Amino acid sequence: MENHSAPENQTTRRILLTACATALAVATVHLALVAFTPGAALAGDQHIRWSDVRGIVQAQAVVGTGSGAVTGGGSPWSTTGGHVEVNLDHGSINFEIRGLVLAASNSIGTRDSVTVVKGTLVCDTNGSLTGSSALIDTSLVTLDEQGDAHFNGVVGAFPPECSEPDIAFLVRTAGGAWIAFGAVRRP
Repeated sequence: MENHSAPENQTTRRILLTACATALAVATVHLALVAFTPGAALAGDQHIRWSDVRGIVQAQAVVGTGSGAVTGGGSPWSTTGGHVEVNLDHGSINFEIRGLVLAASNSIGTRDSVTVVKGTLVCDTNGSLTGSSALIDTSLVTLDEQGDAHFNGVVGAFPPECSEPDIAFLVRTAGGAWIAFGAVRRP
């Protein structure tokens, strides 16, 4: 009696291996698309954090694109620290800045005439969604003589640009120039 099951088993085995390899490839492509789709990093956790706040190094540097471009102040600034937390679900921003002072000029080491600042979220810094970055400002808060300031509040619903992964946080003067930024982002 002949055994014909060996060729049939090999054919079945090849079909199963091909099906498994195809399923694995499809799953891998799906995971890669989810992981690298703009905004995917924000889809699960709607909190963005920067563990430090640093002063502007290059005067007049520009952050953002199109009508959402923000130009930096005319002098370098430094800080002794700070942090930023943004909750995209609740439309809230919380920041603390410590020791924000000029790092050049005759007023070095002081806040000079800057007595108030605001936080600005710059969403879609490269303008890939609409051609311009979206700016979301907090209200102005006092910058005390030691260069300390804080804000904790709701700024309202964030626009679609804030679903993009390229988001920056800036500290701006009442005149609009940025003088510090959120550094070391934690999704």
